[in-house]
Amino acid sequence: MKLWNLAGELLQDFSGHRAYVHSVAFAPDGKTIASASDDKTVKLWNLAGELLQDFSGHRDYVFSVAFAPDGKTIASASDDKTVKLWNLAGELLQDFSGHSAYVTSVAFAPDGKTIASASADETVKLWNLAGELLQDFSGHRDTVTSVAFAPDGKTIASASGDKTVKLWNLAGELLQDFSGHSSSITSVAFAPDGKTIASASLDKTVKLWNLAGELLQDFSGHRGHVTSVAFAPDGKTIASASWDNTVKLWNLDLDSLVAKSCEWLRDYLTHNPNVSASDRKLLDNIEG
Repeated sequence: MKLWNLAGELLQDFSGHRAYVHSVAFAPDGKTIASASDDKTVKLWNLAGELLQDFSGHRDYVFSVAFAPDGKTIASASDDKTVKLWNLAGELLQDFSGHSAYVTSVAFAPDGKTIASASADETVKLWNLAGELLQDFSGHRDTVTSVAFAPDGKTIASASGDKTVKLWNLAGELLQDFSGHSSSITSVAFAPDGKTIASASLDKTVKLWNLAGELLQDFSGHRGHVTSVAFAPDGKTIASASWDNTVKLWNLDLDSLVAKSCEWLRDYLTHNPNVSASDRKLLDNIEG
């Protein structure tokens, strides 16, 4: 693991894992970092690169790690088909078992009361913290590689090897498909304001979408598979990681992108003969 400033200067190396590091997450207070690895462990570090804690208990590769919003617990997802919940002392609090294949991604709801997990069994599952299954999200036709909650906690986005991103409500109903990548999608993230979604793909691009599934922007420049994407907390930049051995930082002109989204919606509402009168009122609000 490496820690960088925004000028691209290396601040710190984190060494200690004995195999690939698949996932990294900052604690909400920004003072510690958790990492997940093929060595079957999660590790907790301070920003000086000192190891604070080992989390051992998974029986296979650990693919994903996430902090709870209050920073007091950590969830990890593994090739052993489980999600595990830990306290910061490395004590196992809960096992989440139910997936029939390896678990690729895990995310906490913004209120910290539920956890979403994505799996090679082509599903997303929603759990409470007692490990009880609340909901199945079925519809992908390949491994689900990434899952993310909207900032308001009301919707979930999932990315898949089937080349799509899907948007769901918490009842498991499909709200929207995002199609446009030419290869498997590896990572999905919501903008902090919840109005746009970024996706990363093996097609070497990052794409930015509005919630209606309209492509707003392509980010091209990587020379290898793009495996991860994340928004800055202020929503003005996107970071992407790639097999080309680089991380790239991209600027967003969100005002321009939102304007483009509104222009697309105006065109749709104006020219689509199936739009209802109530939907046309939305057009009036936009123009107002």
